[in-house]
Amino acid sequence: MIQTKNLQSLSDSINTGEPVLIYFSGENCSVCKVLKPKIEESIKSNFSKFTMYEVKTDIHKEITSHFTVFSIPTILVFFDKKEFFRKGRNLSVPLFIEEIRRPYNLMCE
Repeated sequence: MIQTKNLQSLSDSINTGEPVLIYFSGENCSVCKVLKPKIEESIKSNFSKFTMYEVKTDIHKEITSHFTVFSIPTILVFFDKKEFFRKGRNLSVPLFIEEIRRPYNLMCE
């Protein structure tokens, strides 16, 4: 995952129309630390065209507020410049992957 520090570069990536995943986490969030490698590995092995970013909410408050994120971890998925999914704290990784599969196949294959 790319550690993002800049709202403009994140917006530029979304505006390419390519699939983008943004993972919002916090420095002291144990759930974030456990979930991140699972999401990262699942996305890499199933969806090669995704660009993945991580935003540390405690450091990058401007980015966090821009995307209206109130709890962590939060995952945003963008297809064709639009937010398709917003998933919060309690999340099944296999179910999340299956929810992404159909729109990914329609938009990217």
